[in-house]
Amino acid sequence: MLLPDSARPMPLKTSAPAKALRIRPLVVSALAASFFMFPLAASAQTSAPLLLDAMTTELLRAFNMLGKQNVSSSDAEKQLPPYFLSYSVADATSVSIRAQFGAVVDSSSSHVRVADVQIRLGSPSLDNTHADHRGTAVNSLQLPLVDDRAALSRSLWLATNTGYITALDNYLRVKTEAQVRAKEEDSSPDFSQESPQTHIGKPAPPVTVDRAAWERRVRDLSKIFGEFPDVYQNVVMLTLQNETDYFASSEGSQLVMPHVSARLVVLAATRADDGMDLFRDQTFEAETVDGLPSQAQLETAMRELGKSLEALRKAPITEPFNGPAILSGRASAVFFHEVLGHRLEGQRQRGDEEGQTFTKEVGKPVLPDFLSVSDDPTVTKFGNTWLSGSYEYDDEGEKARRVDLISSGVLKTFLMSRLPISSFSNSNGHGRGETGRVPTGRQGNLIVSSTRSVPDADLRKQLIEEAKKQGKPYGLFFEDISSGFAVTQRSSPQAFQVIPLVVYRVYVDGRPDELVRGVSIVGTPLAAMKRILSTGDKSEVFNGECGAESGTVPVSAVAPAMLVSEMETQRQPQGTARPPILPKPGFESQAAQNKEAQ
Repeated sequence: MLLPDSARPMPLKTSAPAKALRIRPLVVSALAASFFMFPLAASAQTSAPLLLDAMTTELLRAFNMLGKQNVSSSDAEKQLPPYFLSYSVADATSVSIRAQFGAVVDSSSSHVRVADVQIRLGSPSLDNTHADHRGTAVNSLQLPLVDDRAALSRSLWLATNTGYITALDNYLRVKTEAQVRAKEEDSSPDFSQESPQTHIGKPAPPVTVDRAAWERRVRDLSKIFGEFPDVYQNVVMLTLQNETDYFASSEGSQLVMPHVSARLVVLAATRADDGMDLFRDQTFEAETVDGLPSQAQLETAMRELGKSLEALRKAPITEPFNGPAILSGRASAVFFHEVLGHRLEGQRQRGDEEGQTFTKEVGKPVLPDFLSVSDDPTVTKFGNTWLSGSYEYDDEGEKARRVDLISSGVLKTFLMSRLPISSFSNSNGHGRGETGRVPTGRQGNLIVSSTRSVPDADLRKQLIEEAKKQGKPYGLFFEDISSGFAVTQRSSPQAFQVIPLVVYRVYVDGRPDELVRGVSIVGTPLAAMKRILSTGDKSEVFNGECGAESGTVPVSAVAPAMLVSEMETQRQPQGTARPPILPKPGFESQAAQNKEAQ
């Protein structure tokens, strides 16, 4: 499920729905038997920060002792050494400033450290994470904020002991279930064998910002919405986050990865006279606060947002429609993320519950031959727009890399974590998850490219021609998008839904475009993929946060505008509550004039 950045606080390296830090993706979620162990690099040992050194020392102590203690014969069968152990720590500082109705309502800072301990028992071919037990591998604990070696070691010791008991209990369950369940369609191992990685980056410094100056800026931006009588709610929030992710594993990996990010989120809402709730949102992102737009640019954006929202509440409600449509670049990006991207995540190709839409389509055309799709988390910007799905190493300690998923319409591969699937036995650097979750194959920066592109004006002409051809009085243009979700499990219909915010009817008889509201895009993936006719010649970026079984992670999608021959829409829920009975303070006389005019 893809959600707009604007409705959420900044992640602790990946953000959990209710968390405000970027912690290893408080958006998260490994593989060789002990004889595959690699020694730690000497250079890494000598230059590692104290936190990483404490992690490595305690990890090796635990790995060499767990399940090997002297026990009575009656308990011997219950003891089992781990074949893989990893520690992941997200150390993040953040500053958050939030204003509404022209006043600051929150201004706070935080510092938090969270550790994930991942323990795997058994062997890579069958371990305690098998099938429905995948989430049992990780145990999380908050760590001391200071570099106190003894306190850090004891905290990790406690988390490791608790995690080991959980892992052992679930491994025994897995072994029992393996004896009574039918043979699985995909009998791939539970963990891939990968080479250890070493990268000691410079830890990110604590967040520093002129908080008083930014409190004034955020307050002034929020105050602008007071100019619009029918904008009933507004929030402007600045979140700055500097995070360092530490990773150590029994295979010999040692990583220190800094992340810095700045995000300004704007959300404004209203309610139409018929009870339909409406909102507009916008997000401005950069690596640092200095990269955000100027105050004058932001003020212009606030006023445009307010004007758009007031126009939207007066627009007519849409009717169900099935016909030609253009999705703007942002709308197209969300469309590809939901309709295609989720179904190309590796873990969705195995398991009795997954729909496996494209599992047996490798080497076959799944898109028109003028379209290609890649996922490249190593790219940090598209043009001047920062991509929030970028990272150097994934949440399993694997180096990020570009993956060409579809080339000239033909499916080539999937987004892989360290969970193998049939014909794809290794990670390609896309194991991602929120803190407290086992990573799975996830999207990072999904990028769509086209060899059949035309200028926007020509794309519009093609839309009108297609509508005439189908005998439709109009086609639809989706200008802005909020979010969407996809269903991939076989127990439910294989469908998707995308929620547009700004939609226009483009009439074939030359009438001006008409803004409508209450539109929801629905459909099924295989049918939708075959209806793409051509694309625009400029791509746009959608930055957001995606929720799935491994938690919430920041993602980006980049795509050009897209013309489709058929797009099915339905009406959104309308609501029954009426708009506020009392006018906003300061707008009493205008409310009275409006009442007289009615």
